[in-house]
Amino acid sequence: MEASARPTLNAAAIGELARALGDVSLLYQSMRDEIPTVWIGREHLHAALRYLKCDANRPYRMLYDLTAIDERVRSQRENLPESDFTVIYHLLSFGRNEDIRVKVALRDGDLRIPSITDLWPAANWYEREVWDMFGIIFDGHPHLTRILLPPTWQGHPLRKDHPARATEMGPYCLTPEKYEAEQEALKFRPEDWGMQRAHDGVVQVLQLDGLREIVEDPLRHRFRGRGRVVHRREHHDAQVGIGLARDRDDLDAG
Repeated sequence: MEASARPTLNAAAIGELARALGDVSLLYQSMRDEIPTVWIGREHLHAALRYLKCDANRPYRMLYDLTAIDERVRSQRENLPESDFTVIYHLLSFGRNEDIRVKVALRDGDLRIPSITDLWPAANWYEREVWDMFGIIFDGHPHLTRILLPPTWQGHPLRKDHPARATEMGPYCLTPEKYEAEQEALKFRPEDWGMQRAHDGVVQVLQLDGLREIVEDPLRHRFRGRGRVVHRREHHDAQVGIGLARDRDDLDAG
């Protein structure tokens, strides 16, 4: 393990990671917030994160944050790897009560990195946000689409070369043709999200801890909302009535 500064005592996990990965080169970065921070090549990222989550002593179970930085205009790079963009993973260990930060350097012409949605399903939206804002592609992501901006947006707003002021853009004009294109782009298509159409509605398959549950889309009942509310109220009243009857029986038995 190479180091830009001597790791502090709370960076023990980085030493454990270095031993687990063997000959993989790691670069320790000293941070003002004192969170142990390490740089690793993207080809070893998945193995490193898997170790930290699954195999480490008192592992880092929680993906606390996943973000990126456009580093192209950074002037202070002493002891840091050459990086046009940096992807940052912030993990939390409940057993250790401490954090660890993992960084990956990317070059502008090769903005690709493996998805970690197989390790943390919650990374799905984080990775979509990073792609939306920076244009970094996460290989293996199940549905890498925009999450903050409309699908017709051009560019990635947190890149340093993206216009930051309205005065840097041309005048906005919403023609009838552009309006129709925007409305068409905003349409929800269930097939794009792994759902199946069922007559006038949508059937969604939820995967919950190995169990499969079929859930009807509530939108198919949009014209029968009043009836559904009444049905739910009747169901609720029935459950309350059953509970009261049981309580009464318990009192009688006592």
